[in-house]
Amino acid sequence: MMRRGEAGDDNVEIKEHPRQANAPVGSPPHRSQFQNQSVFKNWKPWIVPLFVVVNIAVFIAVMYVNDCHSNSGSCVAPSLGRFSFQPLKENPLLGPSSSTLEKMGALDVNRVVHKHQSWRLISCIWLHAGVFHLLANMLSLLFIGIRLEQEFGFLRIGLVYVISGFGGSLLSALFIQAGISVGASGALFGLLGGMLSELITNWTIYANKFAALLTLLCIIVVNLAVGILPHVDNFAHIGGFLSGFFLGFVLLIRPQFKWINQKSCPPGYIAPQAQSKHKTYQYALWVISLIVLITGFTLGLVALFRGVNVNNKCSWCHYLSCVPTSLWSCKSQQVYCQSTELGGQLELTCLSNGKSNMYDLSNNVSSKVQLLCAQLCS
Repeated sequence: MMRRGEAGDDNVEIKEHPRQANAPVGSPPHRSQFQNQSVFKNWKPWIVPLFVVVNIAVFIAVMYVNDCHSNSGSCVAPSLGRFSFQPLKENPLLGPSSSTLEKMGALDVNRVVHKHQSWRLISCIWLHAGVFHLLANMLSLLFIGIRLEQEFGFLRIGLVYVISGFGGSLLSALFIQAGISVGASGALFGLLGGMLSELITNWTIYANKFAALLTLLCIIVVNLAVGILPHVDNFAHIGGFLSGFFLGFVLLIRPQFKWINQKSCPPGYIAPQAQSKHKTYQYALWVISLIVLITGFTLGLVALFRGVNVNNKCSWCHYLSCVPTSLWSCKSQQVYCQSTELGGQLELTCLSNGKSNMYDLSNNVSSKVQLLCAQLCS
C-alpha cells in the first residue's frame, strides 16, 4: 500500500514549532514539538458495496428471466428451477444464454447504432456472463474500490467507475462490431487507471513512490495481458483504463503539502506560506486531461453513430484484443443460420456446417432463433 509522505495514512506531520516567548520567528524547529494532525477526510465507503449489491441483484434477475428449462433440455443445477444455468457447452461460466443477455441490455453495436439503443453502452457494465465472471469482477471491485472510496469519497469514485465503464463500452463498440459484450471490467480498469494518475499527480505527497509506481504498473500490465486471450473484450479494458487514467487527473487531485500545513496549522505554530492550493503541473494535467476526455468521447460517439468500423482504419489494432497462437484462434465465434417459414413451421439451416432442422412455430420459437441456431451449428 502507498503511504502518505511524511506521515501515516491520512495524516500530515506539521513540522513547524510553536512560537515561544523568547524564541524569534523562524528559529529552527525542535523535533520534540512535531505534531500529527489529520487533514484528509477518511470517508466511510458505501457506494462500492452498493455497486456490488446491484451487480449481484441484476445477475439474479437475469437468471430468473433466462429460465433455462424453457429453452434447453440439459441445464446445469436443475434443482435451482428458473435459476438453473445453461449447459456448460453453451456457457462454461455458469450463467444465462446470450439471447437473454442481449434482451437484458448487453452491448450490441447493431442495436446501438441502427435501433437507437444507446443506453446499452451503460447497461452492459451491470451484466455478467456467469457466476465465475461475476465473482472475479466483484472481488476486484471490493479490493480496489473500497480503498479509493475511503480516500476520495463516494461521488468521485462513483463517477470514475461509471464514466470509465462507459468509455470501455464505447471503445469496444468501435472495434468489435459482431457479437455481444457484458461485464464491469472496463469500469474496474478505470479504477486502476485512476490509481495510476492519482499517484502521478499527487507525486510529492507519497513516500516509496517508485516502489508504488512499479507495483501498480505490474498489476496493470498483467491484467491487460490477460485480455489478449480469446473471448475477452480487451478493448473494453483499454477504453476503461484510459478513461479512468485521465479522470484521475481531473477528480483525484490532492492539495500540495504547504497549503495543507498552512490551513491546518494550530494556533501558535508557524506554517510555510503557499501561494496556491495545487502545483502548476497539477493544473496543467487537469486542463489537458479534461480536453482529452471531452474530445475523445465526442469523436468516439460521432464515429460510432456514423457506423464507422475503426478496424478498417487500423489494420493491426485487433491484436490488442486477441493474439492468435497455436493454442487458440481469434476468429469470431458468431454463428449464422438461414431461416425459411413453411406453413406453420420454421426451417433453420446453419451456414457453417449445412445442418438443418424444422421447428414448430406454435412453440414460440421466433424468440429463440439465435439460441436454436447456436445449438444447430455446435
